[in-house]
Amino acid sequence: MTSYTPPVPQQLHKPGTARAALAYRDFRVIWFGLFLSNVGTWMQNFTLPAYLDDRTKSAALVGLLVFTQLGPLLLLSIPAGILADRVPRRPFLITMQAIQMVFTIVIAALVAFDAALWTLFAVQLLIGIGNALNAPAFQASVPLMVARRDLAGAVGLNSVMINVSRVLGPAMAAVLALLGFSIAQLLLVNAATYLFLIGAMLAVKIPDVRGVHPEKGWRRLLTGVNIARGRRVLSRSLVAMCLFSLFSLVYIGLFPSVTRLNLGIDTTGATYKWLYATWGLGAAIGALAVSTLFSSFDRRRLVTMGFVGFSISLAVFALLRSPTPAFPVAFVLGAFYFMTATALVTIVQENMRDTERAAVMPLWFMAFGGTVPIGNVIFGPVVDAVGARGVLLFGAAFALFLAWWADLRRLPPGEFLPPDTPHEPTDSAHIRQHGIVAGG
Repeated sequence: MTSYTPPVPQQLHKPGTARAALAYRDFRVIWFGLFLSNVGTWMQNFTLPAYLDDRTKSAALVGLLVFTQLGPLLLLSIPAGILADRVPRRPFLITMQAIQMVFTIVIAALVAFDAALWTLFAVQLLIGIGNALNAPAFQASVPLMVARRDLAGAVGLNSVMINVSRVLGPAMAAVLALLGFSIAQLLLVNAATYLFLIGAMLAVKIPDVRGVHPEKGWRRLLTGVNIARGRRVLSRSLVAMCLFSLFSLVYIGLFPSVTRLNLGIDTTGATYKWLYATWGLGAAIGALAVSTLFSSFDRRRLVTMGFVGFSISLAVFALLRSPTPAFPVAFVLGAFYFMTATALVTIVQENMRDTERAAVMPLWFMAFGGTVPIGNVIFGPVVDAVGARGVLLFGAAFALFLAWWADLRRLPPGEFLPPDTPHEPTDSAHIRQHGIVAGG
């Protein structure tokens, strides 16, 4: 009986580290392609809310824009996970990237002509739908590009990539703006960066392992929930991330409004761009630390430490009244934020079987990305009415509560998968016996 195992390079690095994950050729190609594409994405994620805040001076509308982008993750992730188990991965993923690229070009045209706001929200919603349909299939495939022993390094690198691109995106936007690029032209640059990931997916073999689950009909929507309920490390991690996103990460989507109200920063100026980049750099360092400096640490302990550090730094950030001290605090805030998120998603990935990924990862996207815009919609009007400080201080207090409630070290060992759980087999006999489908 053979097992589904990616081509394993000569073991030159400590297992589970970032360097070990980068030794896999296909993972490395996808990682760099996704990194370059995400630089463009973060140019748009940074530029578009600032454009809307400058145009409307409304935190509520900025929150609504973020909801149109990320809200589909909450509503469509589970159906997208079911779809991921039924269609060939590579053509589906490439199609989703192409759709997002086309609608990004459309939104650039709308911004160029200061079109009606509803058209901006409508097209952003279509981009969000494409992202929501793409995410479960992509994240169910990429972990299979490395051996399970190196999964922590791959997850850590993914978090680093998100946050380095979060830094480089705004920095590139600032440089291009100095060179005379308009906001619409910046969005066109983002559209072009989709080609990097499309090219990377054409250059590698996309793993395609699918599960056949016992639930039928509408009950198939509950497959991931049933798996998570049966393994408390998954359910506790997912609920913790959901609550963290809803109550403590409000400041992310409302960053333009928070900095304008608390710090008196012009969201169209250079100070705002560099403050956002500093926070993103801190997030990148926090994510990298999980798979490098803290690679030998118990990740359950990192989660608790991260919530405490985040709580303290968010409280300090909430009380600041001038830009200068906000820079070091934003860096520390970003570091604790993504150290916590990276440790949590690593725990989730390490405690799923390969055939469970397409069913369970949608729950992570709902918790991590889907609930953030709900928090923005709820608290955006509150920020408009009473200011941002109280909202941020409440988020800080809630993170401190999560440090206690989400302490996974209190769970019994039986709630975790054994660390030596192999990748799923792909030989035809085993597929017939256990209901595992291996696609090409």
